[in-house]
Formats: sequence, structure tokens, C-alpha cells
Amino acid sequence: GVTKPVLYQHFPGKLDLYLAVLDLHIDSLVYEVQKAIASKKENVDRVHATTEAYFRFIDSESEAFRLLFESDALAEPQVQERLNRMTYECARAVSAVIAVDTGLPEESAMMLGVGLIGTAQVTARYWLNRDGRLPLEKAAEFVAQLQWRGISSFPIEPGALG
Repeated sequence: GVTKPVLYQHFPGKLDLYLAVLDLHIDSLVYEVQKAIASKKENVDRVHATTEAYFRFIDSESEAFRLLFESDALAEPQVQERLNRMTYECARAVSAVIAVDTGLPEESAMMLGVGLIGTAQVTARYWLNRDGRLPLEKAAEFVAQLQWRGISSFPIEPGALG
């Protein structure tokens, strides 16, 4: 193991260490979301792959995920900024596909991307806190079906949401 004196040679304080760990996990989650989107050609498959990737990340990194969302440090502005970045980066990957496929303006596509990522995030947290009472695949499938039923109604009439 690493002793506290050695650890704090690299990090001035507990918050700095927490932020470094947080950055690693956020980068990993964003990468998994981007990889899931790129792995499929059909949008229905992208929704399913991305949602399952989110759930799998939560499952494999459950302690880290709890650290992200259930820490006393959540009130810290630097933590909030990073969590906002996580949502933004994941939603940006999703919204890029939405914008291309629907012709919606960037801001409208981003709103939908944030909604899809937010749904995955909140339901994955709920699933984790329920100790996986539903199998991961079933939980992710339920959420992906919900998401697909909503997003598949786009594009709508040109200019309706622009």
C-alpha cells in the first residue's frame, strides 16, 4: 500500500486526491459512452449499447460511482463542475448523432442528449442502490426501450423545435 505521507506528496489535500480520482472515472465513463455509440450503425442499437455501457460502468465501478454521486464533496464547486462536465461530454456524444440524423439545431439536439444521458444516469443509480435486484441486462433493456420510444419519434416537423 501507499502511505498517507507518500500520497500527499503528490496531492496537497484530500479534495485534490478526490478530484484526481473523479477525473479518471469521468474520463473512463465518457470513453465507454463514446465507444458504445461508435460501435453500432443503427440508432436503436446505439441507444441500447450506450445505455448498457452506462449500466456496465456503474456495475463494474460501483464503489467509484458511489464516490462520484454520494460523497460529502458533492457540495464543492470543483466537484460540481466535473460532474457537469461528465454529463456534458456524454450528452455531446449522443447529441452529435441526434443533430445529424434529425437535422435539429445543436442546442435542441443537446437538450435531447442530456435527457437521454440523465435517464441512464438516474436509473443506473437507482438500480445500483437496489443492489441489482433486476439483472443488469434486463434493467438496461427496460431503460433503453423507454429511451428509444421517445427519441425514435424524432425527427419531427422541420422547425417545430428548432
